[in-house]
Amino acid sequence: MKNITDPFLSLGYWPSAGSFGFNTDILATNPINLSVVLGVLIFFGKGVLSDLLDNRKQKILKTIRNSEELRGRALEQLEKARARLLKVEKEADLVRVNGYSELEREKWNLINSTSKTLEQFQNYKNETIHFEQQRAINQVRQQVFQQALQGALGTLNSCLNNELHLRTISTNIDMFGMMKEITD
Repeated sequence: MKNITDPFLSLGYWPSAGSFGFNTDILATNPINLSVVLGVLIFFGKGVLSDLLDNRKQKILKTIRNSEELRGRALEQLEKARARLLKVEKEADLVRVNGYSELEREKWNLINSTSKTLEQFQNYKNETIHFEQQRAINQVRQQVFQQALQGALGTLNSCLNNELHLRTISTNIDMFGMMKEITD
């Protein structure tokens, strides 16, 4: 055992060659050192490599199992979908057979409904027109009344002077006085 460790211990006593580097000359390198390094790499790397390969194998097997399960579920869903398709096709045939008569009935209902709606809109239009005509007539009446009132006030103001105005006021006061006596 001492003989094996001596060369490693003696490495510390070797004088420094200047720098560390790789010797690319294959004939000048030590084949024993290379075989030892390769042996160590193979010995320790074999376990790591086999673990990696085993893990990869397990992942692949798991993926295959999952794929098989998904395939089975997909086949079940496909069968369900085919059954639903057949059912829907039968219902579609029934709808097609019954649909034409239902379509005709709905068409006539829609036509009648639209006709009634148009009639209502026509009535609303006529009522709106009548309402707008009445409003226009009322506006014209108000304008005519205001113009007549302004004309009458203008005539009264031009005819009335202070003396006539005072007489009208005193006459009205006398009339109110007589009314008061009658009511008392």
